[in-house]
Amino acid sequence: MADDDENKKVNASLDDEGGDGGDESAESNGSSFNAKKIVLFVVLPLFILIGAGAGLYFSGTLDKLFAPKEGAEHEVAADEGGHGKKGGHGLGVPGAAFLPMPDMLVNLNTPDGPPRYLRLRVQLELEKQADVAAVEAVMPRVIDQFQTYLRELRVKDLRGSAGIYRLQIELLERVNAAAYPVEVKDVLFQEILIQ
Repeated sequence: MADDDENKKVNASLDDEGGDGGDESAESNGSSFNAKKIVLFVVLPLFILIGAGAGLYFSGTLDKLFAPKEGAEHEVAADEGGHGKKGGHGLGVPGAAFLPMPDMLVNLNTPDGPPRYLRLRVQLELEKQADVAAVEAVMPRVIDQFQTYLRELRVKDLRGSAGIYRLQIELLERVNAAAYPVEVKDVLFQEILIQ
C-alpha cells in the first residue's frame, strides 16, 4: 500500500509538471498563432495594397482616375439649362478630333544583315478640335520624337500584338511629352509595314 501511495504521489507530481509544461507550450503556440494571424490578415494585405497603390501611382493610372475632367462643368451646366444631351451625340461622349501625321519611313536597328525598314502611318486622337492646331504647331517636335525612337527598334521588338502594343504606348508617351500641355488620347495605327 505504501508503494501505491508513493506511486500516486509520483504520478501526481509528474502530471503537475507535465501539465505546467503543456500549458506553457500551449500559451507559446497560441501567441505564435496570433502573430501568424496578424501577419497573414493585417500585414500581408497592407503590403499588397501599398504595392498596388505604388504601381497605380507610378503608372499614371491614379492621375487619370482622380483628375477632374475638362469640360465637365460645361456639361453639367448644359444639362441644367435643359439641353438633355451631352456632347452633342446623345451618348455622353464628347466628339474626338483626329489629326493624321505624315507617313514615316525609318530604317530599323539591324547591326548584322540587310537593312530593314519600317513604314508607319498613324493618326492622333485628340479630345477636342481646338487641340488640333496646338499639336500641328509642334508637329516637327513630334516627328523628331517618333523618328528618334523608331530608329532604335529592332524587327524582333515589333513582333506580335505585344510588340505593336508596346510601340503604341511608347509613341503615345512621346507625343504627349512633345505636345504638352495638350493631351493626346491615343495613337491610332493606319499602316504598319516592315520591309
